[in-house]
Amino acid sequence: MLEQLNGATRVHFIVGDPIAQVKSPAGVTQAYADRGHNAVVVPAHVSPPNLAAWHAGVSLTQNVDGIIVTVPHKFACFDLCATASERATFLHTVNTMRRNADGTWHGDMFDGLGFVEAMRDKGCELAGKRALLIGAGGAGSAIAHALVLSGVDTLAIHDESDDRRTTLVDRLAGLNKSRVIHGSNDPTGFDIVLNATPMGMKEGDPFPADPAKLTANMFVGCVITAPAISPLVAAARAIGCLTSTGADMFGRVRDLMVEFLLSH
Repeated sequence: MLEQLNGATRVHFIVGDPIAQVKSPAGVTQAYADRGHNAVVVPAHVSPPNLAAWHAGVSLTQNVDGIIVTVPHKFACFDLCATASERATFLHTVNTMRRNADGTWHGDMFDGLGFVEAMRDKGCELAGKRALLIGAGGAGSAIAHALVLSGVDTLAIHDESDDRRTTLVDRLAGLNKSRVIHGSNDPTGFDIVLNATPMGMKEGDPFPADPAKLTANMFVGCVITAPAISPLVAAARAIGCLTSTGADMFGRVRDLMVEFLLSH
């Protein structure tokens, strides 16, 4: 993968806090190699107070073509973009940034589209379904937007921040495409139950939704990549649910990001 690393190699960063858990450096670098593109993805551990200064410095480096964005910087990086896609502009969040011709940055958000495509890969039909989404952060907001555009009948959103949840519910309801409501962490009565929070990454974390209330006809998805099978997904599989994992999402998001980063 690094046999072609040389002075002509184009550099991309993935920025987050923390950063050790991300899979993108190897996965995206390999995707570049598979396409014959001489580029490498480097992890950057940057705290929120230092993000703007780090970005300003990186922007001075002429062989840096792209930035992949992970928690907690997806909202803040939107403000560092001179231009953005319609999707990212609606959400005010990005997970990928590429250079404009003038050296400024253009952003897009693929978490939602990638997550929904991964759900479909695993046999989930979205049209007309009742979905519960837990988590209204950067990834959660993008997933919620993609679910609404995919034709779910009802989307209930739960988040530990009432303000963040209310803001997202109100904005999505304004699209007049699905019934979007305030939800709880009770999955009873839903066809689809999705976790877009970090709950389950650490030993002893509470379940984002009560696993005792899951039923075999539900589809259960989770954004967590470590552990590979989150406790929620493990509980769902134990009763026969169809599921998708963070790794499933990452595979789809990676392909979308690579296409975006190489399309200019």
